[in-house]
Amino acid sequence: MATIAIAGAGVMGRLLAWQLAREGHRVSVVDPASAPDQPGAAAFTAAGMLSPLAEQEHAEPEVAALGWRSLELWPAIAAALGRPGLVKTDGSLLLAHGVDVGAAQRVLARLDDGPELLNRATLQMLEPALAPDLKAWWLPGEGQLLPRELLLALAQQAPGVDWLWGRRAVAVQPHRVELDDGRRLDADLVIDTRGLGAKPDMPGLRGVRGEILWLHAPGVVLNRPVRLLHPRHRVYLVPRPGEVIVVGASEVESEDRSPVSLRSAVELMAAAHSVLPSLAEARIVHMDTNLRPALPDHRPRIEHQPGLLRINGLFRHGWLLAPALSEEALRHV
Repeated sequence: MATIAIAGAGVMGRLLAWQLAREGHRVSVVDPASAPDQPGAAAFTAAGMLSPLAEQEHAEPEVAALGWRSLELWPAIAAALGRPGLVKTDGSLLLAHGVDVGAAQRVLARLDDGPELLNRATLQMLEPALAPDLKAWWLPGEGQLLPRELLLALAQQAPGVDWLWGRRAVAVQPHRVELDDGRRLDADLVIDTRGLGAKPDMPGLRGVRGEILWLHAPGVVLNRPVRLLHPRHRVYLVPRPGEVIVVGASEVESEDRSPVSLRSAVELMAAAHSVLPSLAEARIVHMDTNLRPALPDHRPRIEHQPGLLRINGLFRHGWLLAPALSEEALRHV
């Protein structure tokens, strides 16, 4: 049995804490959030799409491979937490308006196994609320999860973990984590999953701004995530419980954490309305921004030395990659 200190309680830190505690290790986790349900980490803001095929448009093949592995692991993790309904793998759709089909075809050409073009009748059967003139491609096996609920479940059901909420790790070194209140955690292994908090220790690490909207849309039925192939950006719509649809996609090279911009809000809502016309009477109930930790090559990185393991650079793929990266990281130790 080892003593393990984890700095950072985003999805990566919580998943590792849960896994290691279940294996019988003594685990402590330190995070500046005041409580397990207090938003802070980028994982709280994410839409929760699990889209390894669609992400091939921008990501390297290794990211897609890790994503498919995570898609195998997430249902088992949710079941072990007693919350199997938090993960769904009912596929997703790529959409394009007629005038954008040329741009969409160039994107589709970069994806493996050419997603299947659906005819209008099949699209209407799968998603009756979508605009009928859309072109749609089927991505089987992709899915979604509920980020906030999973984050809370991982924290609540990690046996014996010592959660140090409201404390910041000011120094993370092999076998040692120094806290902002002067305390020190000594451990056989320190795991650094602080995201942007690790900037002093990871040259090139930066934050990429993302913006997201929650719409309350009574009576509007969307059964699975959809992604609109727009010439300027990719807009996704993800259904959530309580007749909520999450809309997002903005990706801005900025570490500005200020509220959602007017431009982003207008573009996201206009794109969402063009896909789901019945959203016209939806109410905006939440807007959020956050920063995704990214390295220059946009690839995740695992660094290991005796007594210290760092995992960072998950960019916008945190939920997609976390289980597979956890599996790979623990092989190092």
